[in-house]
Amino acid sequence: MPRLALAGMSIAQIEKILTDRRAEAAAIGAKRAKLEAELHALDVRLAKLGGSNGSVARKGVGRTPRAKNARSLPNVIFEVLTKAGKAMPVADIVAATQKAGYRSNSPQFRNIVNQTLITNDRFVASSRGIYQLKK
Repeated sequence: MPRLALAGMSIAQIEKILTDRRAEAAAIGAKRAKLEAELHALDVRLAKLGGSNGSVARKGVGRTPRAKNARSLPNVIFEVLTKAGKAMPVADIVAATQKAGYRSNSPQFRNIVNQTLITNDRFVASSRGIYQLKK
């Protein structure tokens, strides 16, 4: 149903209004993109300083993309322990896993490896903090 304000207008006048609104929307979109880029740069600077932006995390904003690996972490750890042929401390497993090409952007990568060693049934602790393949 047509709005009363448009009822008396010609098609050319309505097209002019639409063109003006599209131009305004494009200008607002460009301004939004610029502000979003500035906000992202501020989030990155703040994160480098160890601060928090205090806002709810937004998907993809201010985050480092997740590293992609061809092999899963448990498989890489299995290969590392197989090559070593002996029990290894968690710190050595972390270093060997990264040397084997596994990439992670996590600052808590050691904790992730430790959790994998604890929860995966292919690995067993021979003593505290030292793991080997399950026999």
